[in-house]
Amino acid sequence: MPELPADLGAQVDAALREDIGSGDVTAALVPAGQSVRGSVVTREAAVLCGRAWAQETFRRLDPQVRLSWQAADGERLAANQVIFEIAGPARAVLTGERTALNFLQLLSGTATAARHFADAVAGTPCRILDTRKTLPGLRTAQKYAVRCGGGNNHRMGLYDRVLIKENHIAAAGSLTGAIEAARRSAPELTVEVEVESPAELEEALNAKPDIIMLDDFSLANLQAAVKLNQALGRPVQLEASGSVSLETVGAIAATGVDYVSVGALTKDVRAVDLSMRLEFTGG
Repeated sequence: MPELPADLGAQVDAALREDIGSGDVTAALVPAGQSVRGSVVTREAAVLCGRAWAQETFRRLDPQVRLSWQAADGERLAANQVIFEIAGPARAVLTGERTALNFLQLLSGTATAARHFADAVAGTPCRILDTRKTLPGLRTAQKYAVRCGGGNNHRMGLYDRVLIKENHIAAAGSLTGAIEAARRSAPELTVEVEVESPAELEEALNAKPDIIMLDDFSLANLQAAVKLNQALGRPVQLEASGSVSLETVGAIAATGVDYVSVGALTKDVRAVDLSMRLEFTGG
């Protein structure tokens, strides 16, 4: 399994703060000694992700809440499958229900989308990448979900890879100048440059970054870029980007590019439909 994000606890704390505020006034109507048990079920096929976030949500509210998981992160779920059973103090379960399900629905949705794209390029060497188009405050969570779904992470933020785009090129005076400046200022980092035309591609290949992002290239131009790169001994890796969908990603991967980056994995994610069913047992 992928490594869990270091800021997972902080994400749970922030989610609980925004939901509970000064206190759960509705859960206060439930007798303090009331117990509950139940289960969470998915109403649709999906890939599970977010166990640790749900677990931590209830742990922070009351360690007496117990979750018994029936599936692991990254596992494919069938419609109406039980994901976990839950038992414990009713107040804590009711207070944490929405926060726990929000994490599970969002992250399972992200993992499910990543799995669809990864399956679409199966059989090719091409890998699916995410982007920085994530929900604010939940980037590490969504990038974890992408990995659970079979995708790969692009840079985490602005600090761990140089990615030169149009405005950086304009400021540096030229594409070659921008790459040279990046090598001087951050020699330890991967340097990637985005190009928008075959002419820019040729200049980028001569400047030798580590990766060239081919933005909105047609299939014919992607094939030509791969062929040119191969003729030069594959000095760089090639990443296709822009207007990628499930319907087009297979053909893009078949051109021979190394990566396809897909903003929709984290930007346009649809939450998986989950339901918590509870039975009050005592108190």
